Amino acid sequence: MLIEILVILFAGVIAGTFTGLIPGIHVNLIGAILISLTATSTLYQINPIYIAVFIVSMAITHTFVDFIPSVFLGCPDTDTELSILPGHELLIKGKGYEAVMLTNYGSLAAVFILALISYPSIILISKTFDIIKEIIPFLLVAVSFALVFSEKYKFKALFVFLISGFLGFSVLNTFENSDKFLLPLLTGLFGSSMLLISIRNKTKIPKQKITKPKTKILKPLLGAVIASPICSFLPGLGSGQAAIIGNSISQTDIKGFLVLLGATNTLVMGFSFITLYIISRTRTGAAVAVQEILGSITENILILIIVAIIISGIISFFIVKYITIFFSQKMEKVNYTKISIVTLILLVIIVFLVSGFFGLAVLIISTLTGIYSISLKVRRTNMMGCLIVPVILFYLFA
Repeated sequence: MLIEILVILFAGVIAGTFTGLIPGIHVNLIGAILISLTATSTLYQINPIYIAVFIVSMAITHTFVDFIPSVFLGCPDTDTELSILPGHELLIKGKGYEAVMLTNYGSLAAVFILALISYPSIILISKTFDIIKEIIPFLLVAVSFALVFSEKYKFKALFVFLISGFLGFSVLNTFENSDKFLLPLLTGLFGSSMLLISIRNKTKIPKQKITKPKTKILKPLLGAVIASPICSFLPGLGSGQAAIIGNSISQTDIKGFLVLLGATNTLVMGFSFITLYIISRTRTGAAVAVQEILGSITENILILIIVAIIISGIISFFIVKYITIFFSQKMEKVNYTKISIVTLILLVIIVFLVSGFFGLAVLIISTLTGIYSISLKVRRTNMMGCLIVPVILFYLFA
């Protein structure tokens, strides 16, 4: 059985590498396919534990790999939109490799942190779940004020935060199955808007330096450890919001923020399986798939999941390292404007396939909003109001 589990785990790592590298192909999609297949004769004979290990290893690998297209191509996943901002800044300075590796170090640290704090977290979350749920909207309001008033141009920052929040609230409350409209919303605000600006400015990517990143990681990891468990078991909060909360707790520089992003991305995914064990609630598509396939999670299965997270995380670290070296060596030789155009076309196609014509409308509106917000010369993290405002309103008026 051990050999079979290892084989399945490696298959999950390969699948997670695929989903992480290709924008729009998310773990949730593969998980949904596997759920449908388990209801048929296709996977009916396979031990469901094997399928669960495949999903876990795929999901964890995805959290490592998906920063590569976010940094090098400007294609955000729903969990990596914030990495475009500092990541692209380092890319145009010839430090794209360093940007990705910073998130990679954060993710690698996260798998070991998860193993160390999983048992204490089980006790803590089970006892504090109801209390934390009540204070979340006030915590987010405090984070929002900190985000806005740390800006030099506070009124402009507040305006960007509010119009992004209004856009996010409108999109998420207008359409049925609103989750599928997150892709055009976030892609427009953080991806296509910046791609269009790069095309207009004919951005040229300099030769990329492959140097070992140097930064202090304890401070950003502390913020990730505090914020990620909260965001992993409350609806509407993901790794993007965890990163904002974590950075408000442990304010750090641009490199530290990338470490924090990598750590929160992996921790939120890992904690979603722990949450499934503690309170039988799911907060990620991967956790939903595991619940559908296994039902409840026993202590032994949770231990197996944590071991799978550690092994797949270690393998993913080296996969990301070597793929990033390849990207860094090739970026100087390609026309970034042409890549941006091709990437933009690819994103439009993916948005149409996932969200249809209404998705394209959302993409256009959010892209224009993103371009306008960037023109105001405030930090683009203020556009995270598109998710923070709807969550605050949900908790205050639910």
